[in-house]
Amino acid sequence: MKLTWKQIEPFLKSPDPKARVVLIYGPDDGLMRERSVKIAKTVVTDLDDPFNVATLSADILNDDPARLNDEANAMSMMGGARLIWIKEGADKLTTTIKGYLENPSEDNLVIIEAGTLGTRSSLRQLCEKNKNAAALPCYVEDERGMANLIREMLSGAGFRIEADATHLLSSSIMGDRMRARSEIEKLIIYMGEPKGQNLVVTLRHVQAACGDGGATTLDDLIYAIAGGNTKIAMSSYQRLIGEGIADVVILRTLQNHFRRLHYVGAMMQQGKSLDQAIKSLQPPIFFKLEQPFKAHLSKWKGRKLDIVMNKLAELEAQTKRTGAPVQTLCAQAILSLSVMR
Repeated sequence: MKLTWKQIEPFLKSPDPKARVVLIYGPDDGLMRERSVKIAKTVVTDLDDPFNVATLSADILNDDPARLNDEANAMSMMGGARLIWIKEGADKLTTTIKGYLENPSEDNLVIIEAGTLGTRSSLRQLCEKNKNAAALPCYVEDERGMANLIREMLSGAGFRIEADATHLLSSSIMGDRMRARSEIEKLIIYMGEPKGQNLVVTLRHVQAACGDGGATTLDDLIYAIAGGNTKIAMSSYQRLIGEGIADVVILRTLQNHFRRLHYVGAMMQQGKSLDQAIKSLQPPIFFKLEQPFKAHLSKWKGRKLDIVMNKLAELEAQTKRTGAPVQTLCAQAILSLSVMR
């Protein structure tokens, strides 16, 4: 079965019992690990239990395909269900998984963690179409998705967060769910007990607890590209890559910026003033970036803006192809966009 984004959270809380194999895939390793653990704990409480958890790699199963059936049909020495956790999943597993799904265990669960799998992936297609399996994607979250996670975790700890602080933090931790949770937990520890005036997380708190280097660099890149400053754009890109920021995060942040420009332009055509249109954006623009954003509106509009948005969508599709020179493609796009007039 193929899970849509609306079905993912309910599935994590209560996996469909018909799904005896769950494929968890995508470019966000932290999110993939988090979701794997959530599903695994619906089967086995202690994931370090060697009697109830069998961890295998795709290479092991490729060398010994019968190992999957042996592990999946073994009975737990302590009673209850067992978990078979397959790491580094890939299309070379397809034949083995297909054979297993013809007669899967009714009690034991198989979880497969894989990286990015395209729509043509045979393993992904198998799990999406088979009634005894489920395919669960883990894509890099955009700024809005990360903002929701920030508010959710802070609310659980008894805090509220200001809009500017949310924007700064969400833009700096996009790309890896595990790293994001770590940074938010660091912020919660920094805030201490939620009492008195110490209930609202401000921009100052975020800068003090998590630093603003990553966010500033990401904003530097996006605003340098849109503002036509090639030197700053290229140096910011190299710094982001050096810090381990994924190219897909950079591309989607850039796409998001141009979408917001397009949205504000459309709102103004419908009769809203510039300030009214900008204030309708969610999440709101960081106050220090309002003036350069307004300058971008006069440069990027109409047919020119449509062309750029289409080119960025094509670029993202190109980077997902096997063997694509991702960094070269991104660097070329950054250079060409920053010199557009």
